[in-house]
Amino acid sequence: MIWRWLIFFNMAAGASLAAAETPPTAVSGQVELTNSREAAVRRHNDYAGVVLWLVPVERSTAMLSAGRRFEMKQWGKHFVPHVLAIPVGATVDFPNLDPIFHNAFSNYSGQPFDVGLYPPGTSQSVTFRSAGIVRVFCHIHSTMSAIIAVLPTPWYALTPESGRFTIADVPPGEYDLHIFHERALADNLKFLEHRIAVPAGGLRLPLISISETGFLPAPHLDKYGQPYPQNSGVYGGGK
Repeated sequence: MIWRWLIFFNMAAGASLAAAETPPTAVSGQVELTNSREAAVRRHNDYAGVVLWLVPVERSTAMLSAGRRFEMKQWGKHFVPHVLAIPVGATVDFPNLDPIFHNAFSNYSGQPFDVGLYPPGTSQSVTFRSAGIVRVFCHIHSTMSAIIAVLPTPWYALTPESGRFTIADVPPGEYDLHIFHERALADNLKFLEHRIAVPAGGLRLPLISISETGFLPAPHLDKYGQPYPQNSGVYGGGK
Protein backbone atom coordinates (compact mmCIF):
# COMPACT_ATOMS: atom_id res chain seq x y z
CA MET A 1 0.00 0.00 0.00
CA ILE A 2 2.84 2.38 0.84
CA TRP A 3 4.44 1.60 -2.53
CA ARG A 4 1.21 2.38 -4.37
CA TRP A 5 0.90 5.69 -2.56
CA LEU A 6 4.49 6.54 -3.48
CA ILE A 7 3.79 5.75 -7.14
CA PHE A 8 0.63 7.90 -7.08
CA PHE A 9 2.47 10.77 -5.35
CA ASN A 10 5.36 10.66 -7.81
CA MET A 11 3.01 10.61 -10.81
CA ALA A 12 0.97 13.52 -9.43
CA ALA A 13 4.12 15.49 -8.64
CA GLY A 14 5.47 14.82 -12.12
CA ALA A 15 2.23 15.97 -13.73
CA SER A 16 2.22 19.15 -11.63
CA LEU A 17 5.84 19.84 -12.53
CA ALA A 18 5.12 19.33 -16.23
CA ALA A 19 2.16 21.70 -16.01
CA ALA A 20 4.33 24.27 -14.26
CA GLU A 21 7.01 23.95 -16.94
CA THR A 22 4.55 24.41 -19.83
CA PRO A 23 2.02 27.04 -18.71
CA PRO A 24 -0.81 28.08 -21.03
CA THR A 25 0.43 30.68 -23.48
CA ALA A 26 -1.47 33.75 -24.60
CA VAL A 27 -0.76 36.98 -26.42
CA SER A 28 -2.78 39.83 -24.92
CA GLY A 29 -2.96 43.59 -25.13
CA GLN A 30 -5.20 46.55 -25.84
CA VAL A 31 -5.94 48.80 -28.80
CA GLU A 32 -7.17 52.37 -28.94
CA LEU A 33 -8.61 54.34 -31.85
CA THR A 34 -7.48 57.93 -32.38
CA ASN A 35 -8.55 60.82 -34.62
CA SER A 36 -11.95 59.23 -35.17
CA ARG A 37 -15.08 60.99 -36.40
CA GLU A 38 -17.33 58.26 -35.00
CA ALA A 39 -19.48 59.43 -32.08
CA ALA A 40 -19.19 56.07 -30.29
CA VAL A 41 -15.41 56.33 -30.33
CA ARG A 42 -15.15 59.99 -29.36
CA ARG A 43 -17.77 59.93 -26.59
CA HIS A 44 -17.64 56.40 -25.26
CA ASN A 45 -14.14 55.10 -26.15
CA ASP A 46 -15.71 52.27 -28.16
CA TYR A 47 -12.75 50.38 -29.63
CA ALA A 48 -14.67 47.37 -30.91
CA GLY A 49 -14.17 45.73 -34.28
CA VAL A 50 -10.38 45.57 -34.57
CA VAL A 51 -9.07 42.23 -35.85
CA LEU A 52 -5.61 41.02 -34.82
CA TRP A 53 -3.97 37.78 -35.96
CA LEU A 54 -0.64 35.98 -35.74
CA VAL A 55 1.07 34.18 -38.63
CA PRO A 56 3.99 31.87 -37.70
CA VAL A 57 7.31 32.80 -39.28
CA GLU A 58 8.96 29.38 -39.60
CA ARG A 59 6.06 26.94 -39.94
CA SER A 60 2.83 26.62 -41.81
CA THR A 61 -0.57 26.68 -40.13
CA ALA A 62 -2.55 23.51 -40.68
CA MET A 63 -6.09 24.69 -41.15
CA LEU A 64 -8.64 22.25 -39.76
CA SER A 65 -11.64 24.55 -39.88
CA ALA A 66 -13.88 22.59 -42.25
CA GLY A 67 -17.23 22.16 -40.55
CA ARG A 68 -16.86 25.16 -38.21
CA ARG A 69 -19.86 27.46 -38.47
CA PHE A 70 -20.39 31.10 -37.60
CA GLU A 71 -23.43 33.34 -37.86
CA MET A 72 -24.06 36.83 -39.23
CA LYS A 73 -27.71 37.75 -38.68
CA GLN A 74 -29.75 40.18 -40.75
CA TRP A 75 -31.78 41.95 -38.11
CA GLY A 76 -33.28 45.44 -38.00
CA LYS A 77 -31.76 46.13 -41.45
CA HIS A 78 -28.29 45.53 -40.02
CA PHE A 79 -25.77 42.74 -40.21
CA VAL A 80 -25.12 41.43 -36.69
CA PRO A 81 -22.28 41.32 -35.82
CA HIS A 82 -20.93 44.12 -37.99
CA VAL A 83 -17.42 42.59 -37.91
CA LEU A 84 -16.82 38.84 -37.85
CA ALA A 85 -13.43 37.06 -37.73
CA ILE A 86 -13.20 33.45 -38.93
CA PRO A 87 -10.48 31.00 -39.99
CA VAL A 88 -10.14 29.83 -43.59
CA GLY A 89 -12.49 26.93 -44.33
CA ALA A 90 -15.28 28.04 -42.00
CA THR A 91 -18.91 28.53 -43.04
CA VAL A 92 -21.00 31.59 -42.24
CA ASP A 93 -24.80 31.38 -41.97
CA PHE A 94 -26.83 34.47 -42.91
CA PRO A 95 -30.26 34.03 -41.24
CA ASN A 96 -32.89 36.62 -42.21
CA LEU A 97 -34.60 37.65 -38.96
CA ASP A 98 -36.35 40.67 -40.49
CA PRO A 99 -39.94 40.69 -41.84
CA ILE A 100 -38.57 41.68 -45.27
CA PHE A 101 -36.41 40.17 -48.01
CA HIS A 102 -32.60 40.44 -48.01
CA ASN A 103 -29.80 39.62 -50.44
CA ALA A 104 -26.32 39.44 -48.88
CA PHE A 105 -23.45 39.70 -51.35
CA SER A 106 -19.82 40.69 -51.80
CA ASN A 107 -18.43 41.59 -55.20
CA TYR A 108 -14.94 42.84 -54.51
CA SER A 109 -11.98 41.96 -52.28
CA GLY A 110 -11.82 38.77 -50.28
CA GLN A 111 -14.14 36.11 -51.70
CA PRO A 112 -17.01 37.28 -53.94
CA PHE A 113 -20.40 35.65 -53.29
CA ASP A 114 -24.09 36.23 -53.84
CA VAL A 115 -26.66 34.21 -51.87
CA GLY A 116 -29.59 35.66 -53.83
CA LEU A 117 -32.84 37.12 -52.62
CA TYR A 118 -34.47 35.18 -49.78
CA PRO A 119 -37.52 35.72 -47.55
CA PRO A 120 -37.95 36.26 -43.80
CA GLY A 121 -37.36 33.27 -41.55
CA THR A 122 -34.92 31.56 -43.93
CA SER A 123 -31.14 31.40 -44.10
CA GLN A 124 -28.33 31.05 -46.61
CA SER A 125 -24.70 30.08 -46.01
CA VAL A 126 -21.27 30.62 -47.57
CA THR A 127 -18.05 28.65 -47.01
CA PHE A 128 -14.95 30.86 -47.16
CA ARG A 129 -11.94 29.06 -48.63
CA SER A 130 -9.60 32.01 -49.27
CA ALA A 131 -8.01 34.38 -46.77
CA GLY A 132 -8.93 38.03 -47.11
CA ILE A 133 -11.16 40.86 -45.98
CA VAL A 134 -14.69 40.28 -47.29
CA ARG A 135 -16.91 43.37 -47.43
CA VAL A 136 -20.56 42.34 -47.22
CA PHE A 137 -23.58 44.34 -48.41
CA CYS A 138 -27.29 43.85 -49.10
CA HIS A 139 -28.50 44.28 -52.68
CA ILE A 140 -31.84 45.63 -51.41
CA HIS A 141 -30.72 47.99 -48.62
CA SER A 142 -27.84 50.34 -49.35
CA THR A 143 -27.16 51.17 -45.69
CA MET A 144 -26.41 47.56 -44.71
CA SER A 145 -22.74 46.64 -44.57
CA ALA A 146 -20.41 44.30 -42.67
CA ILE A 147 -16.90 42.87 -42.61
CA ILE A 148 -15.84 39.22 -42.55
CA ALA A 149 -12.11 38.80 -41.88
CA VAL A 150 -11.13 35.36 -43.22
CA LEU A 151 -7.81 34.54 -41.59
CA PRO A 152 -5.06 32.03 -42.54
CA THR A 153 -4.37 31.13 -38.90
CA PRO A 154 -6.14 29.80 -35.79
CA TRP A 155 -4.56 32.53 -33.65
CA TYR A 156 -6.68 35.66 -33.84
CA ALA A 157 -8.85 38.01 -31.78
CA LEU A 158 -11.61 40.56 -32.34
CA THR A 159 -11.72 43.46 -29.91
CA PRO A 160 -14.81 44.34 -27.82
CA GLU A 161 -15.64 47.93 -26.85
CA SER A 162 -12.86 48.01 -24.26
CA GLY A 163 -10.22 47.31 -26.91
CA ARG A 164 -8.69 44.56 -24.77
CA PHE A 165 -7.87 41.30 -26.52
CA THR A 166 -6.40 37.88 -25.80
CA ILE A 167 -5.16 35.38 -28.38
CA ALA A 168 -5.15 32.08 -26.53
CA ASP A 169 -3.11 28.87 -26.89
CA VAL A 170 -0.29 30.38 -28.93
CA PRO A 171 2.73 28.02 -29.14
CA PRO A 172 6.06 29.68 -28.31
CA GLY A 173 7.86 31.02 -31.36
CA GLU A 174 8.12 33.95 -33.76
CA TYR A 175 5.02 35.44 -35.39
CA ASP A 176 4.10 38.32 -37.66
CA LEU A 177 1.36 40.43 -36.08
CA HIS A 178 -1.31 41.68 -38.51
CA ILE A 179 -4.11 44.16 -37.81
CA PHE A 180 -7.29 45.21 -39.62
CA HIS A 181 -9.68 48.04 -38.82
CA GLU A 182 -12.22 49.17 -41.40
CA ARG A 183 -11.76 52.89 -40.70
CA ALA A 184 -7.96 52.86 -40.85
CA LEU A 185 -5.98 53.40 -44.03
CA ALA A 186 -3.98 50.43 -45.31
CA ASP A 187 -0.68 52.29 -44.92
CA ASN A 188 -1.43 53.11 -41.28
CA LEU A 189 -2.17 49.44 -40.55
CA LYS A 190 0.93 48.29 -42.42
CA PHE A 191 3.04 50.56 -40.24
CA LEU A 192 1.73 48.77 -37.12
CA GLU A 193 2.63 45.29 -38.35
CA HIS A 194 5.71 43.81 -36.75
CA ARG A 195 7.35 40.56 -35.70
CA ILE A 196 6.98 39.33 -32.15
CA ALA A 197 8.60 36.52 -30.16
CA VAL A 198 6.17 34.62 -27.95
CA PRO A 199 7.87 32.97 -24.93
CA ALA A 200 6.54 29.90 -23.13
CA GLY A 201 4.84 32.07 -20.52
CA GLY A 202 2.93 34.17 -23.06
CA LEU A 203 3.30 37.82 -24.01
CA ARG A 204 1.68 41.11 -23.07
CA LEU A 205 1.92 43.64 -25.91
CA PRO A 206 2.20 47.40 -25.37
CA LEU A 207 -0.78 49.61 -26.24
CA ILE A 208 -1.58 49.59 -29.97
CA SER A 209 -2.79 52.99 -31.18
CA ILE A 210 -4.67 52.96 -34.49
CA SER A 211 -5.26 56.29 -36.22
CA GLU A 212 -8.36 56.86 -38.35
CA THR A 213 -6.74 59.92 -39.94
CA GLY A 214 -7.52 60.14 -43.65
CA PHE A 215 -10.49 57.78 -43.63
CA LEU A 216 -13.40 58.93 -45.79
CA PRO A 217 -16.52 56.76 -46.05
CA ALA A 218 -17.58 56.11 -49.62
CA PRO A 219 -20.91 54.83 -50.99
CA HIS A 220 -20.90 51.36 -52.50
CA LEU A 221 -22.71 50.00 -55.55
CA ASP A 222 -25.24 47.19 -55.76
CA LYS A 223 -24.29 43.66 -56.85
CA TYR A 224 -24.60 44.64 -60.52
CA GLY A 225 -22.22 47.54 -60.09
CA GLN A 226 -24.98 50.12 -60.31
CA PRO A 227 -25.98 52.91 -57.89
CA TYR A 228 -28.81 52.10 -55.49
CA PRO A 229 -32.22 53.67 -56.28
CA GLN A 230 -32.97 56.84 -54.35
CA ASN A 231 -35.85 55.09 -52.57
CA SER A 232 -35.43 51.33 -52.54
CA GLY A 233 -38.84 50.19 -51.28
CA VAL A 234 -38.80 46.84 -53.06
CA TYR A 235 -39.76 43.67 -51.12
CA GLY A 236 -40.96 45.63 -48.11
CA GLY A 237 -37.64 47.33 -47.42
CA GLY A 238 -36.54 50.93 -47.44
CA LYS A 239 -33.06 52.30 -47.06
